[in-house]
Amino acid sequence: MFTFEDLIALDGRSMQAVLREVSTDSLTLALKTASDELKSKIYSNISQRAADMIEEDLDAMGPRKLSEVEAMQMEIVKVALKLEEDGTLVIPGRGGGGDELV
Repeated sequence: MFTFEDLIALDGRSMQAVLREVSTDSLTLALKTASDELKSKIYSNISQRAADMIEEDLDAMGPRKLSEVEAMQMEIVKVALKLEEDGTLVIPGRGGGGDELV
């Protein structure tokens, strides 16, 4: 099963492909419970201005229902899986017949 935290395994180009399909508001909500490592990975694949805005929004965001955050994370996971299905990206460690990426 592929989870939101598993996005950290994506390379930069794949991460950018996923982020292009996700609104900033959706991403901000999804990052509410994300690990610092995943946040850093995402911030390194968007503009500094966008990363600063998301950080500010996260700091200003009040308490949210965990179910809302998890639902948004699942939507982003669905985007990644759809892009994988379309052949736009490869998610390391998922199927692929054990082929090594070169």
